[in-house]
Amino acid sequence: MNAGASALTLPALFSYGLFGLPLAMLALPIYIYVAPFYAQRSSLDLAQIGAVLLAARIAAAFIDPALGAWMARGGRSYAVYVGAALPLLLLGFGALFHPPAMQEAATLVWFLAALLLVYAAYGLAGIAHQSWGAALSQAPTQRARVAAVREGCGLLGVILAAGLTSVLGYDGLSLAFAACLLAAGALLLARAPRPALSAVTAAASRGGWRLPLRQRAFRWLFAVLLVNGVAAAIPATLFLFFAGDYLRLGHYAGPFLIVYFCAAAASMPVWVALARRFGEARAWGGAMLLAASVFVWAYGLGAGAAWGFAAICLLSGLALGADLALPPALLAGLISAAGHAGRHEAAYFGWWNWGVQMSLALAAGIALPLLAWLGYVPGRSGGLPALSAAYALLPCILKLLAALLLWRAPLQHIYSEHSEHRENHACAS
Repeated sequence: MNAGASALTLPALFSYGLFGLPLAMLALPIYIYVAPFYAQRSSLDLAQIGAVLLAARIAAAFIDPALGAWMARGGRSYAVYVGAALPLLLLGFGALFHPPAMQEAATLVWFLAALLLVYAAYGLAGIAHQSWGAALSQAPTQRARVAAVREGCGLLGVILAAGLTSVLGYDGLSLAFAACLLAAGALLLARAPRPALSAVTAAASRGGWRLPLRQRAFRWLFAVLLVNGVAAAIPATLFLFFAGDYLRLGHYAGPFLIVYFCAAAASMPVWVALARRFGEARAWGGAMLLAASVFVWAYGLGAGAAWGFAAICLLSGLALGADLALPPALLAGLISAAGHAGRHEAAYFGWWNWGVQMSLALAAGIALPLLAWLGYVPGRSGGLPALSAAYALLPCILKLLAALLLWRAPLQHIYSEHSEHRENHACAS
């Protein structure tokens, strides 16, 4: 069915957004668990794991814009690409977290190949799903609702993945991921509202993949994404090491993550309301300042500070809700303001996912080898001050830089769109 303003009811949005749940169940392990998993269950050291993550994420970063350009030229429904990604996601997850016993060199190759398969499948599904949502509506209030429902379902997937991993391990997580992926994929393909496919999409030029980079506002927003993404990816990469070796609270890692992501889920309606009142950019900037002012206190924690770290997880989780819901809505507004809605969403989200992957690559490729060079070895007592500084201080500095870039970004046309919408709504009332 084609989407219209009247079609975006909560059941319709849920049919679309639920697919974010299994995608997030995959994202949490590959962003947080995969480095400790291979550090504990293979002969690879931290520098080797960091090098593989860097190589795979850089490769994935260049795959995503190519996927976006291919989808923009294809003229096919986004549902086609989601359907193609489903078996690849299942195969990649199984290979990544159930490797056979091998020698070190073979393990490196397997690890890299599995990551590349996962990232390619995740990019195909993620770009299609995000583009699908961005094309559903160009109304400012609807954009935030679409993104919030999708990312809210994603947070439920993250919470589910954290809980299952703590209780059932990776075998239980694998079975649950497969069941959720197939169920949510079937609901998306069968029941979700579908945007009208523009005839211009099928005839997109071969240079259409460069179109987003010609937009000054997108270049600024992309820079914000990169800096803010690295700020978020560093603590995600180091979380299990910090909780286990620095705080000596590794057995509470699952509950800490659940508190963090539950707070993010609970805060999403608040951020959507703030975005409706002040605009996505201003609300997102405020969330960045909140995150930095809270997370910096993690540097002063000592071993065993369970309640202090839980409070930081809770408060910084509130800021995470904005990080998840507002940037995609802001990008959708930028696409609409540029006159590219219904035609070039895939190209924009291809570059957007490139930025996400590059942020993760930089975080893993810099933080892990640097910590190894400074003497930190997982499970030992050396290098803990460096671990604490990298986990707590560096992300706060980057968050403040991202907030400054966002404040300077030329996004007035999107602000004006929000002001016009509020005035029209007031007049209608």
